[in-house]
Amino acid sequence: MPIYEYISEHPEDAGRSCPVCRKGFELRRPADRAPLERCLLCKNPVRKRISRINIPEITRPLSVSDAKKAGFTLLEKRDDGVYEKL
Repeated sequence: MPIYEYISEHPEDAGRSCPVCRKGFELRRPADRAPLERCLLCKNPVRKRISRINIPEITRPLSVSDAKKAGFTLLEKRDDGVYEKL
């Protein structure tokens, strides 16, 4: 089940939203359900926030030995349609 992030449509207006939706919250919901439209606590409008995705940062290209340690099989092209295992 995916996790969605929601935030108040009026985060700068403290009178219109509760502390939970003003700061933003996460909610696990089935993918086939419609997005949440109102805060579960204060019933004020909320919108779905685009989440940051966690992508590992590769600082250098992988070497042949790194790829082999990770379990990859490395092939090098020798002729047309012929590959040799490294």
